[in-house]
Amino acid sequence: MQVQVETFVDKGGAEKLRRLYLNGRQIEVAENIDQWHGADHRYFKVRGGDGNIYILHVDDLRAEWALTMYQRSQTQDAGTPER
Repeated sequence: MQVQVETFVDKGGAEKLRRLYLNGRQIEVAENIDQWHGADHRYFKVRGGDGNIYILHVDDLRAEWALTMYQRSQTQDAGTPER
């Protein structure tokens, strides 16, 4: 899966995700929920504007992003049509 990410730096100096592209599909980030770091990688947990939860991983040495986890929103599971 091709993953591209746009980021920004907040007032506190932390990098946050603004939007992501999964195979060319644009998803606005509605909420940056959490992030955690390792020696050469970082993980970001966000809620997309579509209500879904995404965990993305970036390899800092290669500057490559990957989708680690996806959780569909419960409202979509309950029969609410996707946009």
